[in-house]
Order: sequence, then C-alpha cells, then structure tokens
Amino acid sequence: MKKAALTEKFVVDSKGKKTAVILPVKRFQKLMEDMHDLAIVAERRNEKPISLDEIKKRLKKHGLV
Repeated sequence: MKKAALTEKFVVDSKGKKTAVILPVKRFQKLMEDMHDLAIVAERRNEKPISLDEIKKRLKKHGLV
C-alpha cells in the first residue's frame, strides 16, 4: 500500500499560532472511522471475553458457518 504524502494545511492566527488544520476528505474520513473504532473498544473493554469455541457454536447455531 502506497503511503499518502502529508497534505495537511494549517490555519494560523496573526501571531503564527496554529489554530486549525485542513485535511483531505479521505484522511478525515479515515480518522473518523478510527475514532469510532476506539469508542467501541472503550465501550466494550469490561465485557467478558468469548472463547473461539463459543464463537463457532454461535455461528453454527445461526447458520453462518
């Protein structure tokens, strides 16, 4: 996979302090997806793990394998 060149642009105030950033839409969408994934992980961090055998049983029960 080819790594995209950094194309961020910064908005600065009259003193040169960065106040905002402009990102390509695809980069922004990827960041939003990552944030969503992290939110789901945070919500589920206290859930009890499920064994692989249990997952297989559930999938078979629902006709998914």
